[in-house]
Amino acid sequence: MGRYVLRRLLQLIPVFFGTTFLIYYLVWAVPGDPFAGKCGDRRCPDSYIQFMTEKYHLDDPIWMQYGTYMKNLLQGDFGQNFSGRDISDILITAYPNTLKLALVALAIEALIGLTAGVLTGLRRNGFLDNLVLVSTLFLIALPTFVTGFVLQYLFGVQWKIINPTVSNSPTFAELLVPGFVLGSISMAYIARLARTSIAENRRADYVRTAIAKGLPQRRVVGVHLLRNSLIPVVTYLGTDLGALMGGAIITEGIFGINGIGRTVYRSIVTKEGAVVVSIVVVLVLVYLLMNLLVDLLYAALDPRIRYE
Repeated sequence: MGRYVLRRLLQLIPVFFGTTFLIYYLVWAVPGDPFAGKCGDRRCPDSYIQFMTEKYHLDDPIWMQYGTYMKNLLQGDFGQNFSGRDISDILITAYPNTLKLALVALAIEALIGLTAGVLTGLRRNGFLDNLVLVSTLFLIALPTFVTGFVLQYLFGVQWKIINPTVSNSPTFAELLVPGFVLGSISMAYIARLARTSIAENRRADYVRTAIAKGLPQRRVVGVHLLRNSLIPVVTYLGTDLGALMGGAIITEGIFGINGIGRTVYRSIVTKEGAVVVSIVVVLVLVYLLMNLLVDLLYAALDPRIRYE
């Protein structure tokens, strides 16, 4: 196990540098004046543009800019935006809210989606199975912003169960409805994925053997069937955390959440490339670490999987 983890960590190094360089190149290769609008309606003076260009090394070749950025990043310095504010302060303010939102969405989609998938996988073609299939298809077809606006109006305006917008430092309870909105589509996919996996593994030889031995239904399902059927679901959940964090722009905008989604949007509009790169770099780390964690969970779910 130790050798496998070390090997995987070493593999993450070139992946990390390759993806971050590609992101850095794509962000800074976008045409346009990064200082447009920084001086109000009038054009910024040439002296200001020259000063800012030299300060942020924008006149250096792209590979040299990336090298300088990564050197500072490895020392814990994310740099500053064009207003002189430390990007690390922006990340500290925005990332915890988005992480809370993504974790709530992940928990909701795992709990509801997996439960629905297991129940329908064990009893296919019944009323519950048809109900889940229709409901999940409806959620998949419904855009996230429609789900968000409908739930915000019903729970926040019509029934006044929640506040239409959350606070600056929201609790997990405040994020239940936004989390459901964010994870609704993934929840539908997980329910369908778990249903298919359960139905397929239910006909496997090891399940038939467990039933023939006279094992209780709870043990057959919980130990033998569910553990093997969870592998594709765990794979989906592991990669979905980063996707939820990166795709929370609409949900954060509807419920007024001060997270990385709104921060990225504002940074793109104002051409704050350094902020966009820093946020995406942290998302890359989340993706890489979650993939490593998923791979390590495989052996716990399926004893047939060995790493050495």
